[in-house]
Amino acid sequence: MPQTVEVRFKGTRRDFFLWTDEQDPLRLKEAVVVEAERGLDFGRIFSAGEVAQKKCAGACNGCAVGATAPPAMRPVVRRASQEEIRTANELRQNEEDARRKVIDKVRQHSLEMKVSDAEWQWDRGKLTIFFTAERRVDFRALVRDLAAQFRTRIELRQIGVRDEAARLKGVGRCGREYCCSTWLTELSPVSLALAKDQHLSLNPAQISGGCGRLLCCLKYEHEFYVASRKRFPREGKTLQTARGPEKVVAVDIFRERVFLRHEEQGSRIIPLVQLRDEMEAAHPEAATIAPPPTPAPTPAPARESAPTSPQAPGEPGTGPRRRRRRRGRRGRGGPNEGPESPPTES
Repeated sequence: MPQTVEVRFKGTRRDFFLWTDEQDPLRLKEAVVVEAERGLDFGRIFSAGEVAQKKCAGACNGCAVGATAPPAMRPVVRRASQEEIRTANELRQNEEDARRKVIDKVRQHSLEMKVSDAEWQWDRGKLTIFFTAERRVDFRALVRDLAAQFRTRIELRQIGVRDEAARLKGVGRCGREYCCSTWLTELSPVSLALAKDQHLSLNPAQISGGCGRLLCCLKYEHEFYVASRKRFPREGKTLQTARGPEKVVAVDIFRERVFLRHEEQGSRIIPLVQLRDEMEAAHPEAATIAPPPTPAPTPAPARESAPTSPQAPGEPGTGPRRRRRRRGRRGRGGPNEGPESPPTES
């Protein structure tokens, strides 16, 4: 079965290839010559075997672990000889000179773009120019001048400031090389909310990297901070402890301490375990001292109309009967006026 290898080129550019010689597999950091889009290119083995297959499964389409590689995967031509390695090193040294010539051409055309890097293909079949710009740039005339000067195919590729830092490399504020130029393959977005959740300083000079954007490492420990803070009380909340009501000023998730402040007894720092014990001991006392809650007034049930009993003559009746009597007394008299009097015997 052909061996799947990951080949790294200059900067963060990488690709996956096949090595057909099963008797002599390729090893890490070994120099190879591979097929490019047009011609040949030079690179070094970054991973091989199962590791490369797993990376290929997440980076390209249609390549799964344990399955054959897709036909689009190009083969490794050969191992690079010492002469070919020397030629590749000379090209890397000449790329800085080529970048300066491109910068001069950009100034002649008065284009608002910053030339970051230049990369020769190993067979000099193509020169790739990487640049950054705040807006789109019409560089058609520039490409014609560069093609006439270098007598090769020119490709101008616009990149972002984070990709520029990954290509140029550098040392971060931690004293180590940039993560994006060593092992971090995908640049995921980083927001200011990550710094707020970790209670870091919001000063851009302290939380920004060499690219001028927020540090990528802000995302590494964000889940730990969120999970740890769930065990602590919220800052600004008032708790009932052995001293009485105390306000949470700050928390220390690494030493598991809580900063509390009492209005009369001042501030103190106690462990989280002690705070929990005081709260558990204070809650029953607070329940006995606190007055019972006032029950909410319940609405009175609706009164049902009781059945009316027949009234005796002359007994005062209800409202409607009194109104009928008033109308009868003020009216002209008739068969329906007031109660009838008993008949008299002669």
